Amino acid sequence: MSSLGMALLNSLDIGLLLFVIAVGLNIVFGVLNVINFAHGALYMLGAYLAYSCMTLLGMSFWSTLLLAPLGVAALAVLIDRLMLRFIYQREISDSLLLTFALLLILNESVRQIWGTGIHVIDPPASLQGTVALPGGITYPLYSLFVVLVGLVVVCALWLLFNRTRIGRIMRAAALDREMAQVLCINTKLVITGVFAFGAWLAALGGVVAAPMRAIDPGMGDKIIIESFIVVVIGGLGSFPGALLGAIVLGLIYGFGGRFLPEVNLILPFIGMAIILLLKPHGLMGKGAAS
Repeated sequence: MSSLGMALLNSLDIGLLLFVIAVGLNIVFGVLNVINFAHGALYMLGAYLAYSCMTLLGMSFWSTLLLAPLGVAALAVLIDRLMLRFIYQREISDSLLLTFALLLILNESVRQIWGTGIHVIDPPASLQGTVALPGGITYPLYSLFVVLVGLVVVCALWLLFNRTRIGRIMRAAALDREMAQVLCINTKLVITGVFAFGAWLAALGGVVAAPMRAIDPGMGDKIIIESFIVVVIGGLGSFPGALLGAIVLGLIYGFGGRFLPEVNLILPFIGMAIILLLKPHGLMGKGAAS
């Protein structure tokens, strides 16, 4: 029972962290119809900014958690205004090519600024150590914090999309941008805000992941693959789908890593292939019901 409990907690830890990152990718696609290949690089940039803030500037983890994602969001505003705004009305392949170019630019910039070595930061003192849970389970306190962050983001996003005017405006822009303009909604501002918000979520995931994962120039490439698996399983453009896809992938990693470690690396791709065969639009994608 303790092994099952540990596997379940690991699944929640991995799945909810993946949700925080992948839901930004899904929101950007749902509203802007852009598949942002640079999303993983923005996640990586959040982790590197956390490293610089904590080790070079001496800031606390909590200050970094607030400021680093805002810095990445500000960069996203510049990217949107200087580059992406010119391709929103084009074919989706143009956005793929441009964001892939951005991925390469950001990856090389990180190598030039921070080098190619691996960096590590420690969790805050208040979140170090382990905690005893029922069933004889001893679990890292910081991992429970990651689960809590993920749950807070889930609840906050649900409230944003269903209980606020900003959320209704974002949904209106996603459904019909021209009609939203007729209703005097500043769609250019909405587009920039959504792209920046997606980048903020990616960077938030990077800061949260930094104390538990090695910080290196390749971390963004790995996370964008996992994020795409999440949105393919759940369905592109679906907020509930992003949560479901992240939990499914977390379960694959959590239980696969504990009981099938020899094939754990290929299990996510097998799961994605099965979903694509049975549900081409994902479990909760826009065309899943058809």
